[in-house]
Amino acid sequence: MRNPETRPVLQWSAAMALSGTIGAVVLESGAAAPAVAFARCLVGGVLLVVWCLARGYFRGWHPTRRDLLLAALGGVLLVANWVLLFTSYALSSIGVSTVVYHTQPLILVGLAAAFLGEKVAKTHLARAGVAFAGVVVISLSAHGGQPVRFAGIALALGAAVLYAGTSFVAKQLTHVRPHLLAAVQLAVGTVLLAPALAFTPLPHSVPGLLWLVLLGTVHTAVMYVLMYASIGKLPTTTVALLSYLYPVVAVVVDVLAFGHRLSWPEGLGMLAVLAAALAPQRGGRPRSRTTGESVTRGSDPCGTRTPARPRR
Repeated sequence: MRNPETRPVLQWSAAMALSGTIGAVVLESGAAAPAVAFARCLVGGVLLVVWCLARGYFRGWHPTRRDLLLAALGGVLLVANWVLLFTSYALSSIGVSTVVYHTQPLILVGLAAAFLGEKVAKTHLARAGVAFAGVVVISLSAHGGQPVRFAGIALALGAAVLYAGTSFVAKQLTHVRPHLLAAVQLAVGTVLLAPALAFTPLPHSVPGLLWLVLLGTVHTAVMYVLMYASIGKLPTTTVALLSYLYPVVAVVVDVLAFGHRLSWPEGLGMLAVLAAALAPQRGGRPRSRTTGESVTRGSDPCGTRTPARPRR
């Protein structure tokens, strides 16, 4: 008898592998981070709207003013996080930035404790300590030169904070279908980033534009559909394990395509971050069918593993 988890496993694995190649697409496009984020919002947003229309998701959806305001706020945080993350790729490396970025699920736990009164287990505090110790070790290996600069690490960490904020907002909108929420946020991002094209224009070359179309089509619309279709059908432990594909693929791409060689402090720090941020939670809440990019209400896409809505 066919295993009912086979298809979701393949979908989630494909989404995680695609996530790991985002950095390469961003760098190959040759565009500045705001232009890349704009293209991702425009192309991905249009395709998600088309998908929602085709699936009939807009029928019967009557958002309140609060829902729209929160969705817009999430969109602002989302695109700001992309701009910082995409900038960090060029200042450090794809692999280092991606791993540092994975501190965001632990930051989200802190936000939930501070603003929602959620209890923080001692294990979460320990994991946060390990993860940020890893970031410190990585930072100590950066000496202001190539290929890893401290500024790149700082931007990736700032992107993690902003994405944790996006996920925190999403916790207030669990009643909204994730596809619709993503479409609204990408629309907000398109409008917000459009003026930036006056200073950071889109690429003039056809190859550069094609890379951005690829990012919006495959690495945004298709990837989100794969994640939303699979994460709610998988056990938390499976999601956590397969989510390692995201940073692992990013590091492999960094090494093979861009020639980055990890120093032993970088490798040690990255392992500490991944072990702390991606370890499955014990005693987590039951899975919800409406969950989405990653866990503990969001992750890009790898969090502390209580499935939530994706965004990366």
